[in-house]
Parts: sequence; C-alpha cells; structure tokens
Amino acid sequence: MPHAFASTLRPFETASGKAGQLYSLPHLARQFPNIRRLPLSLRIVLESVLRNCDGRKLTPSHVAQLANWQPQAERTAEIPFVVSRVVLQDFTGVPLLADLAAMRSTAAALGADPARIEPLVPVDLVVDHSIMVDEYGHKNSLDLNMKLEFQRNRERYEFMKWGMQAFDTFGVVPPGFGIVHQVNLEFLARGVHKAKQPRAADGSKQAAIYYPDTLVGTDSHTTMINGIGVVGWGVGGIEAEAAMLGQPVYFLTPDVVGFELTGALCEGVTATDLVLRVTEMLRAEKVVGSFVEFFGEGTENLALPDRATIANMAPEYGATMGFFPVDERTLDYFKGTGRTKAEIEAFEAYFRAQGLFGLPGGKSASSEMKDIAYTRVVKLDLRDVTPSLAGPKRPQDRIELGHVADKFTELFSLPGTANGFNKDAATLHTLYPAPLAVAADKPAKNGKAEPTPLLVQNGDVLIAAITSCTNTSNPSVLLAAGLLAKKAVKAGLTVAPHIKTSLAPGSRIVTEYLQETGLLPYLEKLGFSLAGYGCTTCIGNAGDLAPELNAVITENDLVCAAVLSGNRNFEARIHPNLKANFLASPPLVVAYAIAGNVTRDLMTQPVGQGKGGKDVYLGDIWPSSDEIYKLLKFAMNGKAFRANYAKVKSEPGKLWEKIKGVSGQTYTWPASTYIAKPPFFDTFAMEKGAARADSTGAKASKGSKVSAEAVQGARIMALFGDSITTDHISPAGNIKESSPAGQWLVANGVQKADFNSYGARRGNHEVMVRGTFANVRIKNLMVPPKEDGSREEGGVTVYQGPSGEVEKLSIFDAATRYQTAGIPTLVFAGEEYGTGSSRDWAAKGTQLLGIKAVVAQSFERIHRSNLVGMGVLPLQFKAGESWKSLGLTGNETISIVPDADLTPQSEAQLLVTRADGTQTRHTLLLRIDTPVEVDYYRAGGILPFVLRQLLGPQPVSLPK
Repeated sequence: MPHAFASTLRPFETASGKAGQLYSLPHLARQFPNIRRLPLSLRIVLESVLRNCDGRKLTPSHVAQLANWQPQAERTAEIPFVVSRVVLQDFTGVPLLADLAAMRSTAAALGADPARIEPLVPVDLVVDHSIMVDEYGHKNSLDLNMKLEFQRNRERYEFMKWGMQAFDTFGVVPPGFGIVHQVNLEFLARGVHKAKQPRAADGSKQAAIYYPDTLVGTDSHTTMINGIGVVGWGVGGIEAEAAMLGQPVYFLTPDVVGFELTGALCEGVTATDLVLRVTEMLRAEKVVGSFVEFFGEGTENLALPDRATIANMAPEYGATMGFFPVDERTLDYFKGTGRTKAEIEAFEAYFRAQGLFGLPGGKSASSEMKDIAYTRVVKLDLRDVTPSLAGPKRPQDRIELGHVADKFTELFSLPGTANGFNKDAATLHTLYPAPLAVAADKPAKNGKAEPTPLLVQNGDVLIAAITSCTNTSNPSVLLAAGLLAKKAVKAGLTVAPHIKTSLAPGSRIVTEYLQETGLLPYLEKLGFSLAGYGCTTCIGNAGDLAPELNAVITENDLVCAAVLSGNRNFEARIHPNLKANFLASPPLVVAYAIAGNVTRDLMTQPVGQGKGGKDVYLGDIWPSSDEIYKLLKFAMNGKAFRANYAKVKSEPGKLWEKIKGVSGQTYTWPASTYIAKPPFFDTFAMEKGAARADSTGAKASKGSKVSAEAVQGARIMALFGDSITTDHISPAGNIKESSPAGQWLVANGVQKADFNSYGARRGNHEVMVRGTFANVRIKNLMVPPKEDGSREEGGVTVYQGPSGEVEKLSIFDAATRYQTAGIPTLVFAGEEYGTGSSRDWAAKGTQLLGIKAVVAQSFERIHRSNLVGMGVLPLQFKAGESWKSLGLTGNETISIVPDADLTPQSEAQLLVTRADGTQTRHTLLLRIDTPVEVDYYRAGGILPFVLRQLLGPQPVSLPK
C-alpha cells in the first residue's frame, strides 16, 4: 500500500553534491503547523513515526498525535518508536543472546525455520562489564586483570562467538576496547543512516533514503549518546530484544522539560561538578519519564564531552533522556573522532534540511527554533556551579566540597531513617589496628623485624577509582587528574599503598593522550595505573580489599569510604564492606586518595604533607583551565581514532582470537554454570496466552467481570521502604558462599575462587534467581527490628506456611516453598521502586520467584516496563497512601483484582485479609501504561508475544 505521507519524501543534497532523500518534517509541517513548536528531540522521534508509517503498527493517527503534541496535555497516548539500531553491554547482552538462542531452539522444536529469529536492525555488543580490578597499582595490572577476565569468562565468550556466526546483524566489540557508551560515542554512532532504494518503475536509479541515528541500549546510561544529538535511552534486555526483532519501542508521550543554561563555568569547576548540580536540580524537579532538552547560550558554549557527561547521568536525575541538539560542536566532535568527510557532510546536510541544526536560544539557532514550547523550563547559571561530591548513598545527594567533612561527621551518628549510619559519635576517630605493614620494618628487641601496623578509622578512603562512563569520555577532567597528579608528585605527596587505586578509562584513546601529554607516569606514581578498559568500580567490579582490611571493618563495623568518578554509589554497589561512597571528579578522586580520609576538609586543611613535611593544600596542586586547555588538542585526533577502532576486526587481541565457539544456527547448550537455556519458553505454545495458563493462581468463571489476571490468596514476600534500586533487586557484585547462589555453585562443583560475579553469570537463570533480592544491604521491613531498633540486612523474609508455620528464610527458599504449595506472592514498596541500572534480571528474577505483583508508591521507568514485559503486575498506591498507612505487617493474605479489560492506568482493587480474619478494601492504580503493554502482559510477557509474531504466518507480498 502507498505511504500515507508519500508527499513528504523529498530530495536533499550534501555540500559535495551527493543526492539523497528524506521524510521531510518541514514539509509535514505544512499539514501540521504545530511541528514548528515541537522540541527537537520530539521531532526526531516524529521522523521515525513518519518514515515507518505502514498503516499497521504505525498509523497516520500516530503521526498526527505526535505532530500535535501539546506541552501541558494529559499523557495518555503511546508512541511506537522504531529505532535504527540496538547496543548492548555484555552483562545484559549475554542473557539477551541466551533468549534469542532459546527462541531458535523453540522454533526448531516446533518445526519452524530457526533462521526466522534474526535481529532486523544492527545490534552491537560491547564487552566492557567483565573486567575486575583484581590487580592494581603496578604497570602490568591491565595484562593480569585481562588474563583473569578471560579465564573467568571463557564460556560466556564462546557463547558470544557462536552468536557472531549465527546471526547476520549481530556484532561484538571484544574486551579491552572501552566502555560501551564511549565506544558508542566514538565509533558506533554514525549520525545518519541510509537505506538503498530499488530502481524506479522506469528502471532509473533512486537516491538512498537517509534517516537519523536512533537507538535503545541495555544499559541505562545509553543516554550518553544524547550528547551528540542522538535520540536513545536505556531499556531492559527484554524491551531491547523486542526492538531488535522488529517491534517498535512503545512509550507514553512524554513531557519535555527545557533546561536553559546561561553563563560559563568558573575557574576550577569541572564538568563533573556541573553534572552533580544538574542531577540534584532535576531529581528535585521530578522529571521521571520526561525528556529533558538542553538549550541556551550556556549550552552552546559547552564542549561536546561536557554535554555527554550531563547526558550520561539522565538515569540519576530520572529522565528518559538528557538531549543536546546537533550544532557545530557536534560536527567538530565527529571530525575529531575520525568520522569520514562523506559521513559528516551527510550528517550536517540532513539535519539542516530537517530544520534540526543548531541550539535553541543560541547563536546557531535556525528560524525553525524560535518558538519552541516546553512543558516547563528549568534554568541554571553556570557561574553558580561549585566543586562538589555526591553521596554517601545516592547520586542526587550533592555536597559542596567544603561541606563534605562536616556532612560525613553529621551522618555518622544519625539514624538510618535520616540517611545516617547510626554510629556512636565518640568512635568517629578511634583507631583500629589492621595487620598490614605500612612503614619500614623496625628492629625488635629480639633482633627480628616487626611491621608497623596499619591503623584504620571511620571515614578512611579505601578505594579511589578513576572510572565510569560519566567521566571517561571527558578529556578535560582526565587531563585535570593527570595535571593534579603531576603537581602532587612534584610536591612530594604520596598515596598510602593500602588504598585501592585504579585507572579504568572509557577507551584506549584516553591512554594515548595521557601518554602523549606525559601525565600517565605521574598517575602511576600515585597508584593510578591502568587497570582495565571497561566499567569497573562503578558497577561493583572493584575487586576485593585485602583480607586484613575486610576483617578490621567487619569486626568493628567501621564506616569506611570509596571515592570514585562514577555515576552510581548505591549501598553495597561499590564494595559490600564500604558503607560510604562518594562520586567526584577525577582530580578530586586523586586528591582524596592522597588525603586518605573524607573527614579532612580539602578546602581548609592540607591534602597532605610533601617534601620536608610541608603542608600542601588543594589550591597548590589544582590545575588551571588554561593548563587543561593547552593539552586538549592531544585528545581529538581523528587518525588515532580510526586506527584504534579498525583493530576491532583486524586486531581484536590474542586472548579473544583464542576463544572458539560452536557453530550452527541453533546453540547446543553444553553443560555450563555460566550459560543455560532460559525457562521462559518451556511452556510456550503458538496459541495466544498459552504461556500464561494458571499463572496467577486465579481463573475467571465464564461471564464473570473479574479479571482473569486477578491475584487471589497471595502472601507477602517483602515490605520495602523507599529507593529500592535494581541493585537491591537484581543479583549484582560478588557471590557469597553462604548464599543460595553460592551453595548452588558449590553443589555444581565450582570452587569459591571461581565464583566470579553475578553479572558475569547472568546467562544462567539458576544462579540469578537465587540471587534476586539477595543484596547484602536490602532491608525487608516485615522482618522484626532488632532490640536496638536497627534492621537486619540481606535477602530474608518471614515465611507464612499454609499450615500456619512461621519461619525466617532466605527469599529464594521461601519462594520455592510458596511455589511448591501453589501460593502466589507479591511485594510492597515505597517511592522510586526500581531506580538504577536497567537490569532485566530485576524483573526476570522477580517472575521466576513466583511474585505476581509489585505494589509501590512510585516506579522508575525502565523497571516498571520490564515487570510488565515479564508478566508481573505493577500497581501503584493512590497519593498519600502506602503499605505503612494500610498497617501491613507481612502476615496478611492479599488479593488484587484489576480492571477486567486491563485498561491502561485503570483502577484495581486491593483486598487485605488480616490474621484475625478482618478485611479491608483499597483502590490501586494499575501501572500497565499502554495498550501494547496489555498485549504483552496477556501473552505471558513480551518474549512469547514477539516469538508468536515471528513464527506466525508471514505476510504475503502482493504483485504491484
């Protein structure tokens, strides 16, 4: 059938005269004048809806609805967004590949062609999450860490090699090239794509159709790509899988919050300081589910890496995106990172032809940007930004540098309900000996050498890491760290050897410019040797501390610290024994490593003592903006970028080349504790809804208006407070030997030394389901408090047996008993349930534990969507209500009856039956937000829904 908006297909030309075609937004604006007021991010989404308008999944009404977007309208309509590509990191990519492999196995078992399961858009997996900082502080740390990485992950990498040969559109960037988001910025993002067209009816050649680069990624920080004008955000692997198999990404029409920047940053203020201020402001503005679009002359003055730093932190301030439009600085970045002249010309010509080139409110703004309507506008004068850290538990809790010591001291003795550590203030500076030598051995009376013991106290910095995608794309802060290290070394400052220091850049290019500028040796001198290229400390891959340090911390319940240039600092994420974790710019990471304790005020007290015992202050070693600027030229070398990324295919590394995978269209599923066939298709049948048979413990009688999705007679698995993150829910970090997952590994012949991390074992559901809700810092409030009022930490619950038995068990063991007895379970929680990384196992594990519903005061965007995608009902309390206001204690029996038609965002009934038999009824909001989510849920989840479509009757091409 002809395209409903065929007249919008218009020609355009690059500066060199190369012809192309595009679906013209300015032309569409003749029919829908409101387009001229749309924020630029929405216009790019509109282009996708327009171009892919096929009359089936995307209809003319979808185009009209988005073209007529109003800034303050009620948000009820969904947008079907077809993306240009999908990007994965290996922790989330491996289970996604396992799902694809299971789909192929299922197809083969049903007698269908397994090759019908094939990504329909390009998919790139960047292996960046598997490196751990086992070795640190010496020149061969990288080599040793990578060898350990390959030893631990051989089975996973063999599986990836199978995927590379099995799927035509699936590519892998091997370990050691960098963090997925920086590789995405520097290499994978092309600006615009083009689709070749068949010859016209008269046989003449037709120009290719160009369209903008858009994507979803299986890491919440995929938003970093927004810094170069690419629309994209993080989704769970569940949603990404559907996107790569031809499904649009459906999302509610968003508010678009304009963020106007004015002025310029003051001397000594870094991009990290700016992003912490923006995160604090936007989290307070409650922009969850919104697009944030930056504009204004202050935005125009920001270097591209600074924009990417801000865009990266969108998950921390809660937005779907933190979008920066395309302008001259974007083109400069493309040139500096080695894109070809033809690519850059097409990129610029396309965006100019669409009226999308330039920053609103800046000198580059075009006439199409004069009257943009935002839902609301937030303003920040860059001159008001000050040096800051964030923490000690959340990225939005910004603290000005001069207040860090006082804030830590205050929190030390505050109760946990006030975000404190509930410690006796008198013990803050008590010294505790750890049996580690810290000085030259002193002769003892018997003539034998005696080591001087290390004395540890609260507030001591034990991990100092230059890491994370937030900062490692930003040469200004990395060069600042190198310059500070150089000045510190020359002043005679050192870092104590027991502090775990590491440098884990976002790409090899960082090492090149640190070497070319002569700064790397100074970082190494302070212990910041190259430890790996990848996402290390920020995701819990810091490696362990010395056993002596772990012992002194746990025996004395110390509150010690990590300082990292990361974007996440949730409890137990960095290291299970470090309770205080602070986000900081790379130069401040180095400064705090030298200072050694966060109770030292770096604004008024010396960082340390240098040569001759002289006090050295932060101002003495802080680099000037001029010093940094003079070195920036080394960071943008297009030739170096092209040479580096050419090695992805030509020189992927000897360790990678030695990995051999099986061949064939379907995977053979060899015995492995890393990769196992996921159970999500075990009951699959082509009939719609077959996978959901009796899945909720409730059936509707014929003619009944009670929803077939009602949950009857459920028990409560957990009562949680606010800010339960996907780190708390999803298995992450180290696997304890005493945990259900650890016990399963031992039973399957795995030694403790070979446990690896939960993240590395995401391809095995047996490990992951046992680690769901097993975080060492999670607090299930249905477990009674201790005598001192504190709460037990860890994944435990109070099991309420069918015969009246009550027993404290691990959540996994309780779930196993409930499932055996056929009893459904559910979870209650507070505000911001599911914040953090887009971990699909947070939803997959919830489903496999038999949890049928989650009732919270509010949800973070990605996790809510993932719950629906796995067939778990998300429900929300009405304003002012909570499980606490309902007086729940955990021994109640619960029934939930949603609207019979599962109408998106309709009311659902909550029936509470207490232990004494009394009942109360309450109204909840069903957080199935869109019609397509209803389809996903009723199909048993998004995966069986997509599989039925792929294996169903194929559309017949009619003769033209």
